[in-house]
Amino acid sequence: MGAIEDYRRELYRIAWRMQYRTKRNRKREISLESKPNLFQTSFSEESDNKIMMQSYINRLRSETGKKVIYEIYINDKAEGQVAKELHITQQAVSKWKKKALHDLCQMMSL
Repeated sequence: MGAIEDYRRELYRIAWRMQYRTKRNRKREISLESKPNLFQTSFSEESDNKIMMQSYINRLRSETGKKVIYEIYINDKAEGQVAKELHITQQAVSKWKKKALHDLCQMMSL
C-alpha cells in the first residue's frame, strides 16, 4: 500500500506542476479580446502594406531569397512545399528565409 500512495503523491505533484506552467504561460499570452483593434485595418491600409512589402521583397539581392519569402509569407506555403518547388532541402529554405528576413529588417530600419 505504501508504493501506491507514493505513486499517487508523485502523480499529484506532476499534475500540479503542469497546471502551474499552463497558468503561467496563459498570463504571458496576449488575448485578442484585450486588443480588439490589433488586426482591424482598412482596405487601403492593407493594400498599401502589401505594396510596400512587395517593393521591399523586390529589392532583395538574391532571387532565391525573394522566391522563398514571397512563397512563404505572401502565398502562405510551408517551408517543405517551397523546398520541393525549388529542388532544395527544407534546411536550405530555412537558411534563405532567415537571411532574407535579416536583409528586410535592415532595409526597413533605414
